[in-house]
Amino acid sequence: MTPEFLLTCLIVVVSPGTGVVYTLAAGLSRGARASIVAALGCTLGIIPHMAAAILGLAAILHASALAFQAFKFAGVAYLLYMAWRTLGERGPLDVEAGAGERTASQVMAGAVLVNLLNPKLSIFFLAFLPQFIQADDPHPLGRALLLGGIFMAMTLVVFVGYGLFAASIRRHVVSRPGVLRWLRLTFAGAFVALGARLALAGR
Repeated sequence: MTPEFLLTCLIVVVSPGTGVVYTLAAGLSRGARASIVAALGCTLGIIPHMAAAILGLAAILHASALAFQAFKFAGVAYLLYMAWRTLGERGPLDVEAGAGERTASQVMAGAVLVNLLNPKLSIFFLAFLPQFIQADDPHPLGRALLLGGIFMAMTLVVFVGYGLFAASIRRHVVSRPGVLRWLRLTFAGAFVALGARLALAGR
């Protein structure tokens, strides 16, 4: 495995994005277990994009403006919905007593959707993976799966780290209404900003 591949993966994974924001919110609102579930869900949300790139389906998104725009704005709408829910105190950063009633499957479903509704991930894999697969590789599919698996493993580890950090400061946040209010605005703003960035993204 080349150092260039690992370094590129690390930069992409560590960079704040929708998955990072969602995982941090899960850790702050529901604790360590929820943050790990969210990290796992965000990682699982990568699989369809990786499969699309490997099977060539991402090329359709790259070639078809209509398909890309439809997929993109579904993602934008979901991020804006997340922002609205966060401000309404019943979303990813809900720390009220009833917050614990949200099941692990619900947390995971939200995490999967966060990454699933981002067409840029498919385009990323379409452009990223081939750079590290030799033209004369006897098993290109196996190589692509290996590289994708490494990217997913790195995503899981980094996201779990983010989530556990958020969970470790949860008590200090919950006990301070002013800090919590500021965090709600920050997270809602982050979702809006990420939605705007996705809306403006080209193929």
